[in-house]
Amino acid sequence: MQGYHAIRSLKADTTFKKGDVLVLFGELFSRGYATGLVEEAERRGMKVIRATVGRRDKDNQLRALNAEELAQQPQPIINIPLEAGFDLEPDSNGKSPVDYMKEAKLADWESFHFPPNSLKESRDKGRARFLKNVRAYLTELEKLIPAGSNVLFAHLMAGGIPRTKIIMPLMNWALRGTGDKYLSSEKLWDSGLGEFCKMSFSEVTADTYSQLIDETTALRERLQKNGSKVAYTAYGYHGTEILIRDQYQWQSYTPYIQGFAKKRLEEHSRKHFAAGVSCAVYNCPEILTNSSAVFNGVEVSLYPMLGALAKEGNGNEKSKAYIESCLTLLKSDTTLKSLTDYLNDYMTAPVIKENCHQFEKWPQHNSREQLERMLETSAHLHELHKDPKTVMTAVLSELVLEACGRIMIADAGTPEAPVSWINHDVISKIHVT
Repeated sequence: MQGYHAIRSLKADTTFKKGDVLVLFGELFSRGYATGLVEEAERRGMKVIRATVGRRDKDNQLRALNAEELAQQPQPIINIPLEAGFDLEPDSNGKSPVDYMKEAKLADWESFHFPPNSLKESRDKGRARFLKNVRAYLTELEKLIPAGSNVLFAHLMAGGIPRTKIIMPLMNWALRGTGDKYLSSEKLWDSGLGEFCKMSFSEVTADTYSQLIDETTALRERLQKNGSKVAYTAYGYHGTEILIRDQYQWQSYTPYIQGFAKKRLEEHSRKHFAAGVSCAVYNCPEILTNSSAVFNGVEVSLYPMLGALAKEGNGNEKSKAYIESCLTLLKSDTTLKSLTDYLNDYMTAPVIKENCHQFEKWPQHNSREQLERMLETSAHLHELHKDPKTVMTAVLSELVLEACGRIMIADAGTPEAPVSWINHDVISKIHVT
């Protein structure tokens, strides 16, 4: 697979240690991917400097955190809003993309289009506002970095879904729709509304990474001149190797329309890496987070980690303990073998292999049969639990978060590649060997 580099073991790297700094470029929300990175940094004794994307007032004006909001945040935090994107930025006619989308009717969404140049005007204004705030943020950041410290920047920006009502039902039909409610994600992506989503996802998820590296050039060079190490990480998603019929094989959630922006994120990393910057995008496995909850079926790829834990632990006590803690959450007639057999049958079904296992075609759009099969599988696996609110994928997600944090900080000092995949094999090795 061209451009594919998987991290197969945890480095014994101590580049980042006590007294060094982890800078969060973006806001850390509860139990997201970056939680594991922060926990590993704190375990190493690093200073964590947080940021905020700010908040929007009732009139949609972007502002910093108020005193009450700020008091709830761990310190230190730089209280300059780093919200990226442009869905609320007015064009030369004084109307934002959200304003235009309010005029769209759900019944005729396919015929909706933005006025010529409107999106570009709003994007340019949003980008100018963002970069202005980034420069003010960096002025404050430099004051918080101790002399002689190594610095690891963690890019946390992701998303870009417009804050307007019409998008959500369309996204739901493309991600969860069956029968008459099915919507081709390709049809949505190629529409006028999809045009905005393409630009918005790239602006927030991808371009902010390159902007971070560009805007910190002077700071990076000053720190490096004084002997400090400066590196950058970002979170990607580009499928994951999971255990299928006792072999690790790459697969992906479909339809992951943000994937086009994630590929652009990878391109930025390769460009800066080639120019000598220590930077890497880490493609992490699927987990359950607040933001991933909209993607019904994304959690299906977590279940095969039980097999990976068994394989990498080779039956040792650690692997048995993890597996048993998960199986106890399921109904008594569910065994590891019955679960594994069901997952193997799903993962090797022709419609899933065609739509979810084609690395060179990623990201792929949905098909009706694939989406319905995935949603049916997700529902069946959920039904296997004793308590629908206590699911084993939450336990497995915690293993992923913790391991990814350790792997990323260990690799980031001297990254093996500008884009790396963290798969179920190395995550399981960390926990059971």
